[in-house]
Amino acid sequence: MSNKADWKTILGNPIHFIAFGFGSGLAPKAPGTFGTLVAIPLYLILAPLSLINFLIVLALLSLFSFYIAGKSAEMLGVHDHGGIVIDEICGYLLTMALAPPGWYWVVTGFVLFRIFDIVKPWPINILDKRVSGGVGIVLDDLMAGIYALLSLELIVWLVN
Repeated sequence: MSNKADWKTILGNPIHFIAFGFGSGLAPKAPGTFGTLVAIPLYLILAPLSLINFLIVLALLSLFSFYIAGKSAEMLGVHDHGGIVIDEICGYLLTMALAPPGWYWVVTGFVLFRIFDIVKPWPINILDKRVSGGVGIVLDDLMAGIYALLSLELIVWLVN
């Protein structure tokens, strides 16, 4: 398969379809942002769960994502294809693990996660460069999710 991902390739293969966030990773500009947008309805479905159940689902999704992201990248012949956005979905869900209800927090978490995912402060930038395969693809976004979660919780604390 070529390094160029097209609609037919992505939509026709379940591994790519999931890794590319149900096709959202094919957005011509800012695929990570579009992938994160896909995470919002998933978050809204999971938000009513208890924290422990939310974290169990997130852990299982993250483990599944290690495999899916790695397999998709391998099949495409690209280490971390920009269209693979299942990692953004995991990172955003981690960001929102402790968020209070309300659209303000959904949007604030979205913005914070995108900032940390794009800027990649230390040690995210190290993980991004040194950890390979599906674990490397997903791990830096989970770390960005931790930074965003902590920032979001600080904002919640300051507002309340």
